Amino acid sequence: MASQEATSQATPQKIVVASLNPVKTSAVLEGFTRMFPGGAYQVSGVSVPSDVPDQPLSDQETLQGALNRIKNARSLEPDADFWVGVEGGVNPEGETFQSFAWIAVESKEGRTGKARTATYYVAQETANLIGGGMELGHADDLIFGKTNSKQHSGSVGILTDDVVTRTSYYIQAVILALIPFKNTQLTFSSNKSG
Repeated sequence: MASQEATSQATPQKIVVASLNPVKTSAVLEGFTRMFPGGAYQVSGVSVPSDVPDQPLSDQETLQGALNRIKNARSLEPDADFWVGVEGGVNPEGETFQSFAWIAVESKEGRTGKARTATYYVAQETANLIGGGMELGHADDLIFGKTNSKQHSGSVGILTDDVVTRTSYYIQAVILALIPFKNTQLTFSSNKSG
């Protein structure tokens, strides 16, 4: 289990990210820190299945993967304040694919927030490999001569020359997924997972 902390005088809130990928745990910590400045957080990652294919091929399949990761992380680590699922996916559009990710957050009280990242199109060379059954990260590694790029800048970082890294790409969606937790006096339709 990987762990990161943002500290203050308060007792840290425990956040379990349903992944060991340091890009995802860093983005979650940064998102919570920006949305709730002055809070104390202990973020740890756990390895759990998404129960969807390694490369989700639709918006719904990707969202379901993030929600499944929360359910599986909560089962594995029930003593937390929040559980976060981050699932990257692609959606076919004509002969290419759109790339995006879903972020889902659930509190110990059962409140849920969900948000999707911005969307961009992958290169045709990448689309051809995805269409042949390869995962986006593996396709990028092959095309761009990288190793394990999904735990570094990711596809978005490679294509933007790190103007947008995979971490910065996720941070905004984490913040947006936290809207229901910032506005507890309001009701959001995303307050039920699944």
